[in-house]
Amino acid sequence: MKRVVVGLSGGVDSSVSAYLLKKQGYEVIGMFMKNWHDDSVTISDECPWLEDSNDAMIVAEKLEIPFQAIDLSKEYKTRIVDYMFDEYQRGRTPNPDVLCNREIKFDVFLKAALRLNADYVATGHYCQKEEISKNGESIYRLLAGKDNNKDQSYFLCQLTQAQLSKALFPIGHLTKSEVREIAKKANLITAEKKDSQGLCFIGKVRLPDFLQQKLLPKKGQVIEIPNSADIYNNNPINFEINGTDTITLKAVTSSLTYSANDGEVVGEHNGAHFYTIGQRKGLNIGGKPLPLFIIDTDTNDNIIYTGQGENHPGLLRKGLFVAKDDIHWVRDDLSLKVGEKTHYLSRIRYRQKLDNAILHMREEGLYIIFDTPQKAIAAGQFVAWYDGEELIGSGVIG
Repeated sequence: MKRVVVGLSGGVDSSVSAYLLKKQGYEVIGMFMKNWHDDSVTISDECPWLEDSNDAMIVAEKLEIPFQAIDLSKEYKTRIVDYMFDEYQRGRTPNPDVLCNREIKFDVFLKAALRLNADYVATGHYCQKEEISKNGESIYRLLAGKDNNKDQSYFLCQLTQAQLSKALFPIGHLTKSEVREIAKKANLITAEKKDSQGLCFIGKVRLPDFLQQKLLPKKGQVIEIPNSADIYNNNPINFEINGTDTITLKAVTSSLTYSANDGEVVGEHNGAHFYTIGQRKGLNIGGKPLPLFIIDTDTNDNIIYTGQGENHPGLLRKGLFVAKDDIHWVRDDLSLKVGEKTHYLSRIRYRQKLDNAILHMREEGLYIIFDTPQKAIAAGQFVAWYDGEELIGSGVIG
């Protein structure tokens, strides 16, 4: 009998995952990850992890499976929280959920499961895995979940073949409503529990509140850049792309550089490192025909640049760049060689519609050029590329 350790989060998805695995004949162990209890960074007066841990334990008792909690707070602080603070301090936009899967669930947690002689770890992600054979070797395909509204393959875009070989996604072939119906019929306490909206395994927290515990407020100017600013006259977004022209690729994927002279001061903010490109809320500046969106942040001079409307030219870019060391191939066998290019579908954030793009591999890294301009591309985000339903690779946007 194969042994599986399920990451029981106290939510309905992981609860049903454990239930289905037991029905399928696996030896199932439930394990709750305690990832945060650092009082030096006060998140809220609530203890969401305690409530979640209790719910996970009750589910394990209902399913009559062994249950234990594991404290991964030290690793979580080092690998996720410290990284987040550092990235925001530099004016970048990290994705803690992608990092949590790569660094915690499918690394530290996986190793803990293997010490229990587990054959696999399982999570409640809405994605699917398929094993194929190529040249006599097993290759694992990471596929989108059946539920288009809940597909979470993007959050797993940094997994390796070794990690995928040990992973099970029991609910990937189901929709959310089907999962809740299974939980209801099984009389699981989590059947009607709302999905968590907080940081990965931390719980209910507003990101600005979280960041302000470590990043000190610092007053600075908010500058509005008009749609007709001279800086947009030769915007590389309009360049024709020649597949062999590296100079053009660099121009199209580079961010525009603003200065205080390009616009007018329209307000004040509490620190450029608290904001990210594409953000609308939190500026508290009204009286404009259209809402103000952040089009750039300068953490060195502590300036935020904004523009009116979601179609402001400062929000749009035709391409992005991923440095060589930040490229990751889930499918190593499909990796591009220097000088090669290929067509893939791509997205830069969870739930974003996939868009056609051409990937150009160069010595310095990967250039991704989209068919249509993308909104709010921010350094530090993860871009992922797909062949149909299969996630092929990903990278950190430079």
